Amino acid sequence: MNTTLPLGWVSKPLINLADYFNGAAFNEKHWAKDGLPIIRIEQINNPEAETDKYNGPILPTNYINSGDLIFSWSATLKAVIWTNGPAVLNQHLYKVVPKKSIDLELLRQILDFYMDRLAGQSQGSTMRHVTRKELSRFEVIYPADPNVQQKIARILRTIDRAIEQTEALIYKYQQIKAGLMHDLFTRGIGPDGQLRPSRKQAPHLYQQTPIGWIPKEWGIGKTMDVLDSVVDGPFGSNLKTEHYISDPGVRVVRLQNVAEYEYNDNDKAFISEHYANYLIRNQVIGNDVLIAGLGEERYPVGRSCLYPENLPPAVNKADCFRARCNPNTALNTYYMLFLNCEFARNQIRRYEQGVTRPRINTGNLKKILIPLPSLEEQSQISSKFSAIQQRVSVELRNVEKLQKQKSGLMHDLLTGKVPVNADDESPESAHV
Repeated sequence: MNTTLPLGWVSKPLINLADYFNGAAFNEKHWAKDGLPIIRIEQINNPEAETDKYNGPILPTNYINSGDLIFSWSATLKAVIWTNGPAVLNQHLYKVVPKKSIDLELLRQILDFYMDRLAGQSQGSTMRHVTRKELSRFEVIYPADPNVQQKIARILRTIDRAIEQTEALIYKYQQIKAGLMHDLFTRGIGPDGQLRPSRKQAPHLYQQTPIGWIPKEWGIGKTMDVLDSVVDGPFGSNLKTEHYISDPGVRVVRLQNVAEYEYNDNDKAFISEHYANYLIRNQVIGNDVLIAGLGEERYPVGRSCLYPENLPPAVNKADCFRARCNPNTALNTYYMLFLNCEFARNQIRRYEQGVTRPRINTGNLKKILIPLPSLEEQSQISSKFSAIQQRVSVELRNVEKLQKQKSGLMHDLLTGKVPVNADDESPESAHV
């Protein structure tokens, strides 16, 4: 590194900070029902994911236990400290054993901090790889004093725990939300403002319909019966990338903006106001229902959200439908929630077309059957959902805030910009 080092810091290639032991390509003949879990990249992203078991010969270089540092060097580039007990590493994963001169947690934080830059130097055009060659030529700096190393690691680990706890809370709320969605569209809200008793508890309160059991008070109809209008985006040649402008103009709603339940405003595109006037049929305004007419593996076709009321009018692009309900029949929010529930998903699957990327057209969308409570009950259903969704949104913002805070801390502490006093145990000793 061609830079002046902070006092007490050293510069070395990543390869010199640890021993990197590659996992093994395990033979299927050693797979078994009982044995040690085989840890692949999938388990690095999700430690709870199911995996094969191994009962063959074990080498110290690919045996791991809780507390070991793992670095996935292919496709997903990530460094984690394993916490799920004894296991064996598959290929494309390094077991990283730090040298005596460097703290294990600090090394994980260093790998995490430099991962994007390391990925930029990685081999492979479609799949990223970090070979020993990259580790040999990629230099990092760190404090030589082990006490300073441990202090920096503790500070960063503290905020990591806050992020993990918030993410666990989000997961909990998401599970509650999923259960609530099921209950709202199978039981609804009774006269007392609470969920009706289940069909098992009170079978006389329910009726069987072509889409399943619903409360007796509810009607059922086709989507076309509740919509004032539904339009696809302009024909492909009428709205192409060449129509976009760099300066803010009229927003274009695209598939990547349509998430389940909430509009994703991170990816913005604009066209001129003059051209937007030409596409007035495709105008989108606040509280309109947005529907993904095209799906993929992680993002289902038919997912839906509302266009935020605080955003200016927009136009929708092809495969991104804009719908408005007849206010005397259905609320936009209720219809949006319905499209994200299993009653709708099960029907949409029957109308899907396409192999690699399933799609649905507006004609088939109109055929989908929708349960119809009273407008008052639709409003109560929407309010119940909004309350839990608000909790999720708050915690998502908290995670984003914590991640930004950690990013700033990593830059300050892992570059030596902010000195750390290892003898001072107060939180202010890092001046952050």
